Amino acid sequence: MVLVDTSVLIGFLKGQVDEKTELFKDVLSRDIPFGISSYTYQEILQGARNETEFNTLKEYLSSQQIFYLEPEASTYEKAARIYFELRRKGVTPRSTLDVLIALTAIENKLALLHNDSDFDLMSNYVSELIVLKSL
Repeated sequence: MVLVDTSVLIGFLKGQVDEKTELFKDVLSRDIPFGISSYTYQEILQGARNETEFNTLKEYLSSQQIFYLEPEASTYEKAARIYFELRRKGVTPRSTLDVLIALTAIENKLALLHNDSDFDLMSNYVSELIVLKSL
């Protein structure tokens, strides 16, 4: 099972051709189960240029499996702990949402397909974060 990050999904929806969008196309062509995080859902929608695009994206995204984090304080404590430990090791993620997306992958035992160097840095220090590099 694969969690597709915003960075890959945006490239895919824009028709970009790169290593990660091609890997996503392989996931699709092999019918490998995948989904997105609730944070990716938000990030994609907030990037819409107009009402029509917002509605089109909303329709497409609502057909995808969406993975959530447990709505408990302990969940966000885990995310804060990841961020805190990374910072102690000299790695400061640029986005709190990236930490939450990483935690979504970890908590749901999913491999993360991304095109964002922050996740590569995180995976060097967070052993539970599995990054999909090939099929």
